[in-house]
Amino acid sequence: MNEVMHTRPTSSLTVDRTLWLTDDDANALVQGTHRDPFSLLGLHSDAKGPFLRVFMPGAVGVDVLDREDDTLRSCLTSMQIPGLFAARLSHSAPYRLRIRWPQGEQITEDPYSFGLLLGEMDLYLLGEGNHRNLGHCLGAQPMTVEGVQGVRFAVWAPNARRVSVVGNFNSWDGRRHVMRLRHPAGVWELFVPRLGPGESYKYEILEPQGTLGLRADPVALATEAPPSTASVVADTTPFVWHDDEWIASRGKAHAVSRPISIYEVHAASWRKHGGDNGELYSWRDMATHLIPYVLDMGFTHVELLPIMEHPFGGSWGYQPLSQFAPSARFGTPADFAYFVDECHRAGLGVILDWVPAHFPTDPHGLARFDGTALYEYEHPFEGFHQDWNTYIYNLGRREVHGFMLASALHWLKHFHIDALRVDAVASMLYRNYSRNEGEWIPNRHGGQENLETIDFLRHLNEVIAEEVPGTVVIAEESTAWPGVTQPTEKGGLGFAYKWNMGWMHDTLEYISKDPVYRAYSHHEMTFPMVYAFSEHYVLPISHDEVVHGKGSLIGKMPGDEWQQFANLRAYLSIMWSQPGKKLLFMGCEFGQWREWNHDRELDWSLLTEPRHAGIQRLLGDLNRCYKELPALHECDSEPQGFTWVVGNDETNSVFAWLRWSTTGEPLLVVANMTPIPRQGYRLGVPMAGSWEECLNSDAECYGGSNMGNMGRITAKDAPLHGQSASLELTLPPLAVLLLRPAGAL
Repeated sequence: MNEVMHTRPTSSLTVDRTLWLTDDDANALVQGTHRDPFSLLGLHSDAKGPFLRVFMPGAVGVDVLDREDDTLRSCLTSMQIPGLFAARLSHSAPYRLRIRWPQGEQITEDPYSFGLLLGEMDLYLLGEGNHRNLGHCLGAQPMTVEGVQGVRFAVWAPNARRVSVVGNFNSWDGRRHVMRLRHPAGVWELFVPRLGPGESYKYEILEPQGTLGLRADPVALATEAPPSTASVVADTTPFVWHDDEWIASRGKAHAVSRPISIYEVHAASWRKHGGDNGELYSWRDMATHLIPYVLDMGFTHVELLPIMEHPFGGSWGYQPLSQFAPSARFGTPADFAYFVDECHRAGLGVILDWVPAHFPTDPHGLARFDGTALYEYEHPFEGFHQDWNTYIYNLGRREVHGFMLASALHWLKHFHIDALRVDAVASMLYRNYSRNEGEWIPNRHGGQENLETIDFLRHLNEVIAEEVPGTVVIAEESTAWPGVTQPTEKGGLGFAYKWNMGWMHDTLEYISKDPVYRAYSHHEMTFPMVYAFSEHYVLPISHDEVVHGKGSLIGKMPGDEWQQFANLRAYLSIMWSQPGKKLLFMGCEFGQWREWNHDRELDWSLLTEPRHAGIQRLLGDLNRCYKELPALHECDSEPQGFTWVVGNDETNSVFAWLRWSTTGEPLLVVANMTPIPRQGYRLGVPMAGSWEECLNSDAECYGGSNMGNMGRITAKDAPLHGQSASLELTLPPLAVLLLRPAGAL
């Protein structure tokens, strides 16, 4: 310490030419093409002793200060190119730089004074594609290195000639903070002292062809709000969670025998401050308003359309570029964590839509990230999605496989998300998905299956089950691919649930027909029961069914306005009383007339009208019946939980079935899908005695005509339809009845 204190500053009026660079090195620094600035800059030694070089384009002078007490140790001399300064030092010791810029002075540590940053195990796991915590390895990590606070940057770009981190802190000059390449992982790293959370940044990449690209960070934990495209150094202070009780119990809540009712939400258009043209709700606003609403409606989960940062709002989040960052449109990552925590404290699960199938072509994103097809397949027959004009992830590449695996784990572990709904699984499974003959490349066996993606999906589900028990993964898969929800050890893909797109298509096709013609399409309502237990299903009426000219859900209903409301009430009642978990997109729960528009909030004013309020009230009661009546959920995935009573009455368009609990308690569901009331309609039931109406979709409180059976009816000891007893019902027009034996729990 005394030696440092008494060291006299050194300066030289003559240039020490032994510190000069070769012309090639000097030119490479000036042009920003040098691959290894650490070999030139920072503190080094030769036969004459220690010396220091710094390259600060635009600086007018640089001094060396002692890091312990900021005493002056040396004034660096300008060398052969502008911005290059160097001097010999009397001894090696930690130091700071005092940089004189035209606009003022800056004191900072030298980024080139720090050693290797990432550990060998991190690099090994990255290369293996099995680093499960990329969000705290790559990207921008605030930390303290050698007692100095700053940000460690790390990015995978193996084919780049040079990578720099740029931002306001260096005037976006890519020559100032050139990163170190770690062979053979292809990861570039740099510690930038005295930066902290909130700083915007990008990577400037010199591509193999010599062109410069300016890219957002693939593993950024925060971003600027669109239309700005820079990444942001996130505040990584751990969030204080209050959901231990929820986390401990959610595994049971996700079992196939439990009721799962999902409210699907587009966060930007559920509600806004001041109406359609108002400001978006923040996550804290959503916690205040959305959570009580969803709970009051009786849903068990809220599902969010993708909230990962995405450049184009019109993609609804399905073209994300930041697979680790919640969109800045709604607040900070901590705000999103707060929303999830509040959901859990209220007993509400959170599902995120997650998109591992493709990514947009925006030049600041992943597209040809280091000048090569890094994240995507090289050949357009494999790597370009014609339907969406997007690139397809090359999940056969270990690092890309690991990148997406780590993204999934990040949301589940870091943000306590309860389930991921994987978008567009069908497009991932088939190499010829939506392609003409001659426009796709077969797999190594000559087949259409994408073997790399299949391996990825199986590995994803295995790892999530191991690392985050109690969470589930749901597939949006629209084909007849076998075993989507079968365990991987039995040859399946390992998903917990699959969207039943066949049920959705067939039942919407049926309900949209005029009742006069429904007799000819009777099978569209019965056929889904043929395969209802082949997978663990979610019955989805999602956002996809109320956009792109398809109209609203109530707009699909035929007839006059009274019939449209009655049809909608009957359709929702059928959906809630058939096997399968439930998903309904926002606005459908109160019969919004207008097709969903992502730029407008829902038409909440409709709830002042009795029929719309009636739909909402019915939906709430359906959710309560679904949770309270064991027969509606306990045997959801077992054939013995469902029995047709009448499935072939095409003439009257009547359907009747029994649902059963695990203890054998029955629930009778009867649907009359014509506007004609049916008096004295006889149905077989499993026991004689008094039966009570649990729900009548034609009740006056729902906007119906209030026709029914006075709440209770007696079944006689007269066998019918294979059952030991029977009863005579009044079937209201375009309505569904739920009945159970009186006194049943």
